[in-house]
Amino acid sequence: MSKQDHIEKIQDVIKDVKFAMMSTVNSKGDLHAWPMTTNKADINAREIWFIGAKESDVVKDIQDNANIGLTYANQDDKNYVSITGDAELLDDKDKLDELWSPAYNAFFAQGKEDPSVQLIKVVPKGAECWLSGSSVVNMFKMATAAVQDGETAKDMGETFSVTL
Repeated sequence: MSKQDHIEKIQDVIKDVKFAMMSTVNSKGDLHAWPMTTNKADINAREIWFIGAKESDVVKDIQDNANIGLTYANQDDKNYVSITGDAELLDDKDKLDELWSPAYNAFFAQGKEDPSVQLIKVVPKGAECWLSGSSVVNMFKMATAAVQDGETAKDMGETFSVTL
């Protein structure tokens, strides 16, 4: 499969996953994961957008260390994507207008004019993807392997890595 095919599969997995776990490194050097709403993801353009609050710990972590990880899990299909990248903290009114949803008014008292609104752009550097295939077929393969001494389940899906 070509690099572009891999990128398209990754895009296909994450397009319907609203929330990502964003892993950052805090000031003590510890990893911390935050649930974040993905506003827009375009792997081909190497842009994944989030909206956060300037005073939040996740933004403080990014200020200190831009290296982050994103994890997406599509529970329906049992497909998973892990993305590494660099986060950028941006102030871009046009981009904010494009990404803003009235749902954010619950978090920002002054709406998109709130001074604490922070755009977060992640520039992906690499990704790993696990595609499970049919869960019914996989359950059958696992059950079959479990009753056969010394056998392990085979062909349980597809996995690949891609540098972006």
